[in-house]
Amino acid sequence: MNLTPGQLQELRDFDTALLANTIGLIDPTPAHEFYLSGEIQSVTPALGPHVGMAFTAELDSSTPGGSADTELYWKQLDAMAACGLPIIWVVKAVGSRPEHECMIGDGMAKVLRSVGCEALVSDGRVRDVPGLLSTPFAAYCRGKAVHHGPLRFRATDRPVEVGGVTLRSGDLIHANNEGVIRIPLACVDRLATYAVKMRAFEHAAHIHWRREDRTPAEKRAHVQKLLGEYGLTDCVSRAKR
Repeated sequence: MNLTPGQLQELRDFDTALLANTIGLIDPTPAHEFYLSGEIQSVTPALGPHVGMAFTAELDSSTPGGSADTELYWKQLDAMAACGLPIIWVVKAVGSRPEHECMIGDGMAKVLRSVGCEALVSDGRVRDVPGLLSTPFAAYCRGKAVHHGPLRFRATDRPVEVGGVTLRSGDLIHANNEGVIRIPLACVDRLATYAVKMRAFEHAAHIHWRREDRTPAEKRAHVQKLLGEYGLTDCVSRAKR
């Protein structure tokens, strides 16, 4: 489908966990196929949420010896500049020393930001976090590393597995300080509308769940009533099929 900047701006107004809950109601994609594992954490929690089109790459920043090879990186930057949508760079660490992988620092972040890329999602690490924050450029990854070896880009725009989920160039990614999801494209047109309903439903349900003068059975019944009031009952029925 053809995504628009307006659609992505709408989705940026929602927390990632709320969108994950909403996707579970309106789309048949199993949860394990769209939410990344907890090892992928924000190291720039003051920034976000972020939403953007994925561009994928495979980078070896840790294997000893050899020399840098960044030709694929510069070609991908040209493609990013022509995209016209916010971008999230998805980088698979493929070096021989996983704990030494460092995907970017604040220098690369500035170049990426200049072509419309707002965030990194990676199973590697990053450095120069104060510089990332001031750029601003968000990083969702395995943490920090102080340095790296020669940067060798092995591939771009191939499917990569990060955080236990396969991600492809052209996927829609949403992330905040709690984690990262892939939004199934089939539900994008409806997602913001139902996320508004989900947010209102959750607020109303939480108020009732807090009450100590209601039994669990009463709370369960009230939640079923709220699902209908907020137009979510049909979604629940479809999700159970």
